Amino acid sequence: MGLIALLPEIDEQERSAFVMHEKSEKLIPLHTHKKGQLGYVEGGIAYINIDERTYVVPARHYFWIPHGIPHILRIGHSGTVLRSIYFYTHDDDNDPFYGKLGIYPATELLIQMINHTERWDGTHVSYKDYNFEFLVSIKKLLPLLDTRALPIILPVSRDKRVARIIQYLEGNIGEPISLKSVSKQFCMSERSLSRIFQTQLHISFLQYVKTLRMVRAIEMLLKTNSSVTDIAFSVGYDTIGSFSNTFYTFTHSRPSDLRRL
Repeated sequence: MGLIALLPEIDEQERSAFVMHEKSEKLIPLHTHKKGQLGYVEGGIAYINIDERTYVVPARHYFWIPHGIPHILRIGHSGTVLRSIYFYTHDDDNDPFYGKLGIYPATELLIQMINHTERWDGTHVSYKDYNFEFLVSIKKLLPLLDTRALPIILPVSRDKRVARIIQYLEGNIGEPISLKSVSKQFCMSERSLSRIFQTQLHISFLQYVKTLRMVRAIEMLLKTNSSVTDIAFSVGYDTIGSFSNTFYTFTHSRPSDLRRL
């Protein structure tokens, strides 16, 4: 049974952990649950939409969604396995980690522990079960890992003018893009264009372009056989070094590392 069908069951036992492992390429529509979700993305890419922001989760990264947050989850690659554990919340106040949404690189230890839970796929595990303490240890481990959330977030806007500018950026991401060139394209001043991004998207124009380039690069690394060099040039970088350094800032890994997955 798939995740969409099991959504109502997740919250049936308040103090349990619910385990769900699924290989799919699908859209899980807007939903919420009373439990916090630990999700590990294996071998592909996933997208989380929350409050007009798109969070991009590459392979070998995990995300934490606090309880009660409405979100849309899209698994964007047929080879993706999404491994999720939905945790009880009675101890969430023990650490601020559990109250923040974030995307993080997964350590080998965490990956092995999450993979081990596949044997309990589709079931609730409560304090009465012998394996409950194993799941407790996973939840307690999370705040002890690298808790610097990755900045792989693309804000979106319903403003038609902003949508046209974003569409232009997406279609020309491999070209030299500057505040000056785009403001000229849309017949506005540089100051006005900069203000639009700050007020509508709460991000600078240059940071948005940089993020868009990294998202496109991640998708190409995971979905195509293009070389790292070709990908760097196709998303607007003149040198492999600058591309690799920016990529590392966003993902804490090198492009070649993501390609090996």
